Parts: sequence; structure tokens; C-alpha cells
Amino acid sequence: MAGRRKSSPPPTHLTPLEVQAMQVLWREGPSNVQQVQRQMAGDLAYTTIQTVLSGLHQKGKVRRALRGRAFEYRAAVARKAVLGNAVREFVNRMFGGSPEELVMSLIKTRQIDAGKIAALAAAEREEKDE
Repeated sequence: MAGRRKSSPPPTHLTPLEVQAMQVLWREGPSNVQQVQRQMAGDLAYTTIQTVLSGLHQKGKVRRALRGRAFEYRAAVARKAVLGNAVREFVNRMFGGSPEELVMSLIKTRQIDAGKIAALAAAEREEKDE
């Protein structure tokens, strides 16, 4: 007799379309499907946006409330938290969990120079002191 399969939790990572939809909600605030569709790049169908928002709701990334005949969606997670998770996943996958390796890669590929990193670190220290 086969055992019951445990349902796995929904994935936490966001697809590119989900990120776009979240960016709209963070920027514009509570919005319905049509409002999100107007703000997103490309010619995406209403039903595509509806599916994306429903997926975000299932993942717990957005909340929704019925307003008239349409759901209004609002971000349930802060942009900073989503960004932090995405960066952490990227660093784990591409650099074996080493943020230092990421920074060295940016320097070696000339996407940023060491002086700019030092200036950013100094600005961060000043911000913490305030």
C-alpha cells in the first residue's frame, strides 16, 4: 500500500513576472488585476496577470480582499525582505554562500571598483551611527 504524499509548501522564490507584479504593488499600493496589468511591461493578458497574482496569494506574498466584483491585491511582504531572500539564494547558488566571492566577482568583472565598495561601506557605517 502506497503511503500518502505530504504536500510540499509552495516555493518561496519568485518568477520574473511575480517580481514585476510585486514591484507594481510596492510602488502603487493596493491594486486590482486591471491596474497591475496597466503598470506591467509588455502586452500581458488579463488572465496572465490574474494567474500571477493568484500564485503570489498562494505563496503568501500578497493579500487580497474583494472590492465590489474584483479582488484588490496588496503586498504582504516588504520589498526589503524579498530582496534579501533573492540575494541570499543567488549567493548560495552562484558563490557557495560566500558574499565575499560575489563582491570579488563584481570587482574582477569591473562592474564595481574597490573604491566604490569602500565608499558604500563608509556610508553604511554612518547610517548606522545616526
